[in-house]
Amino acid sequence: MSIRALPHLMFDGNAKEAIHYYKNILDAKVLSIQKYGEIPAFPGMSFPEKILDFVAHARLQVGETEMILFDSPGFPRQIGNQAAIYVTTNEVEKTKQIFEALKQEGKVIGPLEETSFTPAQGYVKDKFGVAFTIITENKN
Repeated sequence: MSIRALPHLMFDGNAKEAIHYYKNILDAKVLSIQKYGEIPAFPGMSFPEKILDFVAHARLQVGETEMILFDSPGFPRQIGNQAAIYVTTNEVEKTKQIFEALKQEGKVIGPLEETSFTPAQGYVKDKFGVAFTIITENKN
């Protein structure tokens, strides 16, 4: 079993600018960038034309670790919710276990569900108000 926790930073349409900023300041290496317009079709899912060029998921390598950045247009961003701990597992059951434990006395922000890029992902704030994105990394 494998578990990692990474910084997960949310932006309101300026993630590309932030990627460039952190790349230069932190001497980071861009590992991947996926725009909303590049996400494979998933039943019942579509994005407005205006966000197709926004960053849906980007990974930067910073030294020995990584950070995740993304644009979340329409999600009410306020001080304190633009960052989350990004916890990855390689097993759906472990993802569910962590999500269920964190939601106790906490608040589910995004339900644990399958998406076009992972068998399980959810967003939850724990009882202390700390935000976590819990995801099963699909190693396809």
